[in-house]
Parts: sequence; C-alpha cells; structure tokens
Amino acid sequence: MSEESQVVLYSTEAGVARVTLNRPEKRNALNDALIRGLLTTLQAAEQDNGVRVVLITGAGADFCSGADLSALQKIASASVAENVDDARSLLELFLAIRGLRIPVVAAVQGRALAGGCGLATACDLVLASTSARFGYPEVKIGFVPAMVMAILRRNVSEKQAFELITRGSLVSAPEAQRLGLINQVFPDETFEQNVMEYVRVFENLSPSAITLSKQLLYQMDGQTFTESLHAGLDLNVIARMTEECKKGIARFLQKE
Repeated sequence: MSEESQVVLYSTEAGVARVTLNRPEKRNALNDALIRGLLTTLQAAEQDNGVRVVLITGAGADFCSGADLSALQKIASASVAENVDDARSLLELFLAIRGLRIPVVAAVQGRALAGGCGLATACDLVLASTSARFGYPEVKIGFVPAMVMAILRRNVSEKQAFELITRGSLVSAPEAQRLGLINQVFPDETFEQNVMEYVRVFENLSPSAITLSKQLLYQMDGQTFTESLHAGLDLNVIARMTEECKKGIARFLQKE
C-alpha cells in the first residue's frame, strides 16, 4: 500500500466520492504524500461517471492544520528551485479542484489553518460545524499565504482579506460564513447527517448543467461585463443542445 493511499482515503457511495485526509495524529497537516494523494483521488473522481460530488473531510479532531513540521523544515533549507517545485504541487491541487467537472465540497470540523484553510476555501462549497475555526496564521512565522490569497481574494472583500492575512487570528464558523468564506454552518451533533443531506441533493440534478455552470462561473474571473455576457451566450446555446436539457424541458412541458 502506497503512502498516498494511507494518508488520503477514498470511497464512493450513491454518487458521493468521499476523500478523507487521514493524518489525524498530525492534525491532517499537508505534506507531499497527502497532496499527491488528493490529486490522485480527484483524478479518480473525475474519471468515474457515477460520481456527482466530491466530499473532502478530515479524520480526527481537525480538518487540516496547514503544512507539517517536516515541510516547514524543508522550506527553511531548500534552494529557490526546490521551493518552486515544492510550492507548485499546491498550485496544481488548487487548479485541479477548480477544473474538476463536478462540485468539490469541504466538510470542516475542528480547525482549518493556513494551507488547510486554503484547501477548504479552494473547494466549490464549504460546510462547517459550529465549533470549527478558520484562519491564516502564516504571518506569525514570517510566512505569507501567497497562493491561497488568490482564492481568498475571490471569496471576501479586500478589507476582510487584508485583516485575515495580516493579523493571523482565527475566526469562528458563524463569522466565516458572515465574511463569505463558507456556505453553511451545521450543529456539531448533527454535522455528518446534515452534510450528507446537503451533498446528496446533487444526485438528482443534471450533471451536465452543473458542469457547465461551474465552468462558466470560474471562466468569468477577469472578464469584462461584455465578455461575460458573450461567454454566457455561448454556454447557453451549448446547454440547450444537451440531452439532459431537452429531456428536462419535455418533462416540464408535460407537467404544464
């Protein structure tokens, strides 16, 4: 059994691909094996036509505490080229989540810190238990949440992003929801049940419509208003031509 398959668990059931960060003794801290394992499982979900949604969770008390000590030690002694290669793996992970044809949902219990907070907010949707905490404490060790800033900046206002990245303090799940970092907050005691009810909604929705919607939403980053309208026009036409759309319209008209 490879190290990647040990630190990232993967299973599918009823259209849900569950991806579990499995380093509870290290608070699911990010290392090379965990990032490779995430990339491998995302690719498996992408290739499985039966999967409608990916659910990322953390084993143990925390979702993900960011880079582990060995990764930080490597950063301190690595050359420029080595640091570029090391950082690129996280970039590839964020791009893989953004490019996946299906929704990726983070279910956060405990703490999501630094790169772990970036991993959560890189997902399309973020669900959190009431007691969960989020934060970017990198500034406290002289580091910068550099790549995750591209995600943070798209989720919250400029003033809120500045506060989060320069003060390094943690925010509660309700506060994270108010800021726009996360989508839903569920009670600790019913969290698993609420999460599964939430993600299973995707079983009964059009896969092609969700894929096209995700692509268009993120494609609009950096586009002008006119460019976005034209992109929407093109995708509108594509959606009309799908079998799922034709069948959906037929069912609607029959009801009427």
